[in-house]
Amino acid sequence: MSGYEDAENARQEHGSDALPPRVVALGGGHGLYASLSALRRVTTDVTAVVTVADDGGSSGRLRRELGVLPPGDLRMALAALCGDDEWGHTWSEVIQHRFRSEGELHGHAVGNLLIVALWELLGDSVAGLDWVGQLLGAHGRVLPMSSVPLDIAAEVEGVDPARPDEVTTVRGQVACASTRGRVRSVSLVPEKPPASQQAVKAVREADWVVFGPGSWFTSVLPHLLVPELADTLVRTRARRVVALNLSPQQGETDDFAAHTYLEVLSAHAPNLGVDVVLADPDVVEDTGRLRRAAEKLGGRLVLADVAARDGSPRHDPDLLAAAFDEVFREAP
Repeated sequence: MSGYEDAENARQEHGSDALPPRVVALGGGHGLYASLSALRRVTTDVTAVVTVADDGGSSGRLRRELGVLPPGDLRMALAALCGDDEWGHTWSEVIQHRFRSEGELHGHAVGNLLIVALWELLGDSVAGLDWVGQLLGAHGRVLPMSSVPLDIAAEVEGVDPARPDEVTTVRGQVACASTRGRVRSVSLVPEKPPASQQAVKAVREADWVVFGPGSWFTSVLPHLLVPELADTLVRTRARRVVALNLSPQQGETDDFAAHTYLEVLSAHAPNLGVDVVLADPDVVEDTGRLRRAAEKLGGRLVLADVAARDGSPRHDPDLLAAAFDEVFREAP
């Protein structure tokens, strides 16, 4: 039985008051992996809502060949929710394993192929992910943010260094993430995609929604561009946490200060309120300005040491878990 089913059964049997919070984490790729690795240490009721715009690598190949949702970010989220026991470690390594060959299998991740196989057999993307989650003993549930594959289009300033003020439209997640210019805004193609109804339901019933960390324009903000999901994120009774990145991402947020992430978030979702902004003090240049930016969105700033001790720009899962736990416990 999966962790998601365990949580559902416990709620039905004992009610919700004494149970850990329902948490929905939004994002994709390595940022979502970091937040899920921490959140599964805090609650048994975590749901990942994942971007479906990847067009590179194994995911891009499967998407182009079979017309499916790109499975890579979904696979990474499932791997993050695997347990710390031998079963969890083994299956996490299995689904993350990539083939090395001279043939067409080269670069494909085992988990991508497993997910797509279940999609073909079941004809249902959410059911397929739930089955993989059960196999892995995942401590939570993984859902796509939309029921169709998407493309990201970015308005980028200064793609051509000779014309630094010129704005160019760059299409595709890989192209947007690796652009040479400054990303000003993003949109989705198709423009108003259908939301995953299970994702909408999860957000509606959540106690907490976590934005970030992660690639701001290509992993975090896209959730706010799916109309029904965005409306639910604004209207949900859940409290909202923004977990800031530890370092800028080349091509997307090169010159971002900590407060810039919040300004861009507000520009893409002006009606969205925030309850908590979580940041590591070592990467905040101007604490006062960040606090004011958080308060402008209706939230408070929480500073906590969440970075890995080796000096790399990675979140330590135990430290991040402790920070999330404190935030959840201090809620009024």
